[in-house]
Amino acid sequence: MKAVLFESFAQAPQIATLPDPTPTTHGVVIRVQATGVCRSDWHGWMGHDPDIRLPHVPGHELAGTVEAIGRDVQRWKVGDRVTVPFVGGCGTCPECHAGHQQVCHNQFQPGFTHWGSFAEFVAIDQADLNLVALPETMDFVTAASLGCRFATSFRAVVDQGKVSAGQWVSVHGCGGVGLSAIMIAGALGANVVAVDIAEEKLELARQLGAVNTINATRVSSVAEAILDLTNGGAHVSIDALGHPETCFNSIQSLRRRGKHVQVGLMLAGHSTPQVPMARVIAHELEILGSHGMQAHRYDAMLTMIQAGKLAPDRLVGRQISLEESINALMQMDTFQSVGATVISRF
Repeated sequence: MKAVLFESFAQAPQIATLPDPTPTTHGVVIRVQATGVCRSDWHGWMGHDPDIRLPHVPGHELAGTVEAIGRDVQRWKVGDRVTVPFVGGCGTCPECHAGHQQVCHNQFQPGFTHWGSFAEFVAIDQADLNLVALPETMDFVTAASLGCRFATSFRAVVDQGKVSAGQWVSVHGCGGVGLSAIMIAGALGANVVAVDIAEEKLELARQLGAVNTINATRVSSVAEAILDLTNGGAHVSIDALGHPETCFNSIQSLRRRGKHVQVGLMLAGHSTPQVPMARVIAHELEILGSHGMQAHRYDAMLTMIQAGKLAPDRLVGRQISLEESINALMQMDTFQSVGATVISRF
């Protein structure tokens, strides 16, 4: 198969011809039709993820068709249109038995624990537990944006933040995760304040439902600006970027008994951000993590999409080739396009 391969961290990947994967007895091989380029992929390429073993193929936001199945797979057949959460469950640990595959003790992640989807084919284990059927009306490019950014945001807003109509929600960072969270919170009837440093991203945030926007470079204090706009602070605040500054601002901008949801990854030098713990205690704030979303929760999200309440296709930015993904990956930390960049040509 044709794939993007890197043999050293932080060194330019190459296009390579590699052996096609084969399914395990409980797994499938998916022919990749589209796959997103995500900041998490950049973290992996930089060497921030201890699970990655070299040489490596990145990529974890994918959609495609089932190409081959293992003998024990019961729910899927060759040709099925599918996507998959970026965290897969083992099906046997206590968390999986409780339905929390996103924090499985033995979880696997394409593009991290094994070769990923910057390739013509990718293998997925425990297919009956982890695959999600795609509606016929959803194209593969849109579907590829669901597995990490959109699904993660859905869980952060709906399951972790428990956002409801009339609440104030602040979203720090208007990349793919942040814009998804803005759309989802708005669909639930919340009043969203979007924060970023790029005017073009803030403009898209307004188009997607943000009632107020803040350019962090133009205010002396992001937290104070949010407290003023919301008359006391956000009920729920989401750090969609993953930076010590956005994490701090998110917590600092909450009203009393508010919830901070950390979605953006905090790795390497950013792994120990300053937390205003005195404020957390005095105001009884909640600090929550959000790590992907289980396959069985996709139905709720897909129902809202099919009903027209959510439009993830509006979050798709550039479509690129597998060859172009190398530069897109390497530039992820210094330049991010508006909307999700998706590989759709292999």
